[in-house]
Amino acid sequence: MKCEHCTRKECSKKSKTEDAEDVSAEASASPARAGGEKCDTSEHKVLVVSVCPQSLPYFAAKFSLSVTDASRRLCGFLKGLGVHYVFDTTIAADFSILESQREFVRRYQQHGQDACALPMLTSACPGWVRYAERVLGRPVTPHLCTAKSPQQVMGSLVKDYFARQQNLSPEKIFHVIVAPCYDKKLEALREGFPAALHGSRGVDCVLTSGEIAQIMEQSDLSVKDAAVDTLFGDCREERVGRRDGAGADGYLAHVFRHAAKELFDEHVEEVTYRALRNRDFQEVTLEKNGEVLLRFAAAYGFRNIQNMVLKLKRGRLPYHFVEVLACPEGCLNGRGQARTEDGQADKALLRQMEGIYSALPVHPPETSAHVQALYQEWLEGSDSPKVQEALHTTFQSPEHCTDSLDIKW
Repeated sequence: MKCEHCTRKECSKKSKTEDAEDVSAEASASPARAGGEKCDTSEHKVLVVSVCPQSLPYFAAKFSLSVTDASRRLCGFLKGLGVHYVFDTTIAADFSILESQREFVRRYQQHGQDACALPMLTSACPGWVRYAERVLGRPVTPHLCTAKSPQQVMGSLVKDYFARQQNLSPEKIFHVIVAPCYDKKLEALREGFPAALHGSRGVDCVLTSGEIAQIMEQSDLSVKDAAVDTLFGDCREERVGRRDGAGADGYLAHVFRHAAKELFDEHVEEVTYRALRNRDFQEVTLEKNGEVLLRFAAAYGFRNIQNMVLKLKRGRLPYHFVEVLACPEGCLNGRGQARTEDGQADKALLRQMEGIYSALPVHPPETSAHVQALYQEWLEGSDSPKVQEALHTTFQSPEHCTDSLDIKW
């Protein structure tokens, strides 16, 4: 396991071998269902893989396929290895965005009484969150949005909702995430997540898109395309889409629109970004009668993050909300995919991925009927105490971060 920004050789070697070996071991112990028969779960674990939407453009570009065909090819390959269910994490991103929207409105309404309520900083990027917890601590962590990241929400969905639907205990499921960056591996091991899942981690293993592609290229497995599964057990294949963000899950755009409507009754059709220092630091504002009502920003890459943190500590950060990502250019540029042999970004492939991703239809999370149904069926309503347990988290300060995975930044 290694952090995106850790360059230790022994760390890098572990990240490229151990997780793949873990999954191979589970697959060999959990044969795929034949003829529709269920695996004997008294002896074998049910192997579940969830794929991040930012991984699919990589597979599409690398293998010269459409995103839909790439999704089916990946799903067919994984099931050929012995995986029982393949999901995508889009529904988890929907939950994370919706909870972030609600939290921002609440923080905005309370910021007169709570100095740490604003700005609200996103917490979906594990590289950024780990830096905030391990290095920055209390001046910054109270500003982090408490909504779980899509990976964390997916862990709750698989090990809680899906497990109960299948009459399985959480420990009977081995859950793998396919993601564009190495930091997701550390996120899966982050302290505090297992409590809500009766001692079972929401995510047991993370493989990067590049690691999966390498396995595919080295395999002589005969692959039959297969449709991605749904958590609801129906056979209808959902159309591949994205959220309104350039290479990311689109927290800024979705929270901005929601806040404009809820707080100021302003309908925002088009979110207009204005680049400031560089293309990875952009600003969005809502103005009325010459007054700025909302000021949001997107800060990608550690250079921009450090400048933002410096202004925050000095009380000079003028934003209500900042979408923070450790990788320049967003999640598509995660170091677990689109790399050359010497580890540098494959810029030509990345540009192709950006075109593929931007061409996908935008599906606002508010329009997901499945999410609304799950709020009722799984969480007993959007205001239930179960929402806080399943969809929100807490953050540590540096003095409490003493495990063996600590990183010298």
